[in-house]
Amino acid sequence: MHVLAVSRRTPRLPVRLTVLLRAAVLGLLTALALVCAHPTPAAAADGDVSWRVRTGANAYGDDRSSFSYAVNPGGTVEDTMVVTNRGRTPLRLAVYASDGYTTDAGQLDLLTRDKKSTGVGVWTRPEVTAVTVAPGKSADVPFTVTVPENATPGDHVGGLLTSLKQADTAAGINVDRRLGLRVAVRVGGELKPRLAVEDAHLDYHGSAGPFSKGSATVTYTVHNTGNALLSGRQEVAVEGPFGWLRTAAGDLPDTPALLPGERWKVTVPVADVAPGVRLTATAKVLPLLTDASGSTTPLKPVEGTAGAWAVPWTLTLLVLLLIAVVTAIVLLARRNRARRKAREAALVRDAVKAALG
Repeated sequence: MHVLAVSRRTPRLPVRLTVLLRAAVLGLLTALALVCAHPTPAAAADGDVSWRVRTGANAYGDDRSSFSYAVNPGGTVEDTMVVTNRGRTPLRLAVYASDGYTTDAGQLDLLTRDKKSTGVGVWTRPEVTAVTVAPGKSADVPFTVTVPENATPGDHVGGLLTSLKQADTAAGINVDRRLGLRVAVRVGGELKPRLAVEDAHLDYHGSAGPFSKGSATVTYTVHNTGNALLSGRQEVAVEGPFGWLRTAAGDLPDTPALLPGERWKVTVPVADVAPGVRLTATAKVLPLLTDASGSTTPLKPVEGTAGAWAVPWTLTLLVLLLIAVVTAIVLLARRNRARRKAREAALVRDAVKAALG
């Protein structure tokens, strides 16, 4: 697991834009440090400042990518994070814990220190609030995770962070470089892993060609309504009445692992959809439950549906025009036959009248 905190000077950019870009970069870097599954220690570097964090070697293991525990309400675990200074100057880092959440990019991130935690960020208590590490040396940061008696069963995720604030004279701001490891706690009790597909919606975009197909856009929200960390395998298809003219969206990526209560909005374009007058879109999601060992168990799929009108107007107008032309031809033929018969009848009457004299 590797992360690099970078501080670049950008004098040509406005200060506000510089701040936004820097915040985005740092947030991304922190997220990478937290979600990467490779057991390599996370690291940050910027000039003479460079450090890394890793799990301590103990009864929980000596080659872990993050901290993961199964604890009953009221239980406590003790563990250690190791901080190594890879720079050339002494390093003093703040140490704290905070709750985790899933970003819009689908990555796990942690609340900043000014945000209030209510779960793992409160349960996790480092033995020190700051650590000083000499160049080339390592320091242990023991910590405890105490699960309250009234904690809800299921998965709770947060992280243990090291933080270094430095002044950026070019931008006129303080930059907070954060580096940490994920702390995942499964609280004992009944595990209820559930996902729901909500707010499904279908838009159809037709084509002017009478025999051309159009495209559709299917949107929906995947909601983790249970108490376990879940991702979902997605399938989307659009079909006409009685399942006719079915068009699948193709391979879709799995949703990110969602914490209990979190939602993930999905937009899926579907190409080459025939205008079947009344279309129905179906979004099916197969929940995937991953246990502490990393094995994944698929659960009962859930789905949501939405409908939309897809009338082939150009083809309909063409058909109506053909019907009108055929009807006109038939009516005109009938009129001509009637006139011919009237003329023949008149000729017969005139001939009879002339013969009778």
